[in-house]
Amino acid sequence: MKDYYRERAAEYDKIYEKPERQEDLATLRGLLPSLVAGRSVLEIACGTGYWTTALASSAHSVLATDINEETLAIARTRSYPSPVRFEIADAFAPIPGEFDTIFSGFFWSHVPRADVRRFVRGLLEQAELVILADNRYVEGSSSPITRTSADGDTYQTRRLSDGREYEILKNFPTPSQFEADVAPAAVRRTDLTYFWLATLTR
Repeated sequence: MKDYYRERAAEYDKIYEKPERQEDLATLRGLLPSLVAGRSVLEIACGTGYWTTALASSAHSVLATDINEETLAIARTRSYPSPVRFEIADAFAPIPGEFDTIFSGFFWSHVPRADVRRFVRGLLEQAELVILADNRYVEGSSSPITRTSADGDTYQTRRLSDGREYEILKNFPTPSQFEADVAPAAVRRTDLTYFWLATLTR
């Protein structure tokens, strides 16, 4: 997956151009600023910084992290109204710093089912508020599921503009499955047509 997103960096933002998703994207970008207003935010898997711009519109500060320098290089070219720092970091490893909020956009679906409880426990150990956003599976808009593992992980085959193909882990948990995965955290969740947004507190 790391290789796929490194190679996809230059064309990554095309995913945000799908016409049918524009209303949902605007809704998500409208919801995030009030959730992080005045907060010190750690962003996990920031990619090209598309969501970092929404966070930085109201946050006190943002540390935006990703595992690939290629995506961070694009993120650094954007303008941010609040202080934003960028670091290479593994999403599964503790990240030094003092944060009261963690945002992870569109990474939850890439966490193996066997690791989700460990992952969320690590997030809640670092911050009092965790904000997650990700895709819902919508036939005709989402890439088709091409394989399901014995552990229940689902996979998609993704193709870059040059024709190269990658098999990518992409899970779409139901709301009830998600709540079970993050228990005993308190959950507030918003489900849109193409996306969902959830806040977790200890």
